[in-house]
Amino acid sequence: MPRTAQPSSLYDVHPGVAMVQNAMAKLKEKSGRDLDEWIAFIKKAGPATEKERRDWLKREHGMGTNYSWWLAERAEGKGTEEGNPEEYLRVAVVYVEEMYAGAKAVLRPIHDELLKLGRKLGKDVKVCPCKTIVPLYRNHVFAQIKPVTRTRIDLGFAFGNMKASGRLIDTGGFAKKDRITHRIPLTSVKEIDDEVNQWLKKAYEMDG
Repeated sequence: MPRTAQPSSLYDVHPGVAMVQNAMAKLKEKSGRDLDEWIAFIKKAGPATEKERRDWLKREHGMGTNYSWWLAERAEGKGTEEGNPEEYLRVAVVYVEEMYAGAKAVLRPIHDELLKLGRKLGKDVKVCPCKTIVPLYRNHVFAQIKPVTRTRIDLGFAFGNMKASGRLIDTGGFAKKDRITHRIPLTSVKEIDDEVNQWLKKAYEMDG
């Protein structure tokens, strides 16, 4: 699976897609059934709801948490983007469109400008949207774009236990073992200044 986006895509394939692909490839060996066989079995013999199916797969079939969630979702016809690069890239566009729908549409120019800055940092930058955030990866997530209100985007950074200074705000993430530990709130494109650029560059370099 390619690590970066296809030329026609605005975004890049999330690293988690490869993880799911690898896990599904080992499913037959680990459990005696491949994905299609599990889906058919769940529909025939499993409980009615997705939650009940997750619990059933853990309790009755010894599945771990990840496999239980993946299989229960697939039996519902959901989650196909998690293990398919092309499907993920299609859904990634939808994630971003929905993120900035309605009243949050005014934040889209901020988002787009931050993506431009992120891409300029290096060819190894990957932009991998999720449903509520847009993480920027190098080797790991080094920054993320998150519309938190109708008037504000938080640009988050992975700075570990570094002391906050300037416009940086400590999120408390380091103590909670979160990847994102600092943020800068942004309410307009004008606020994306040299300081923001420097912090974004530092986060990128720290993940080298």
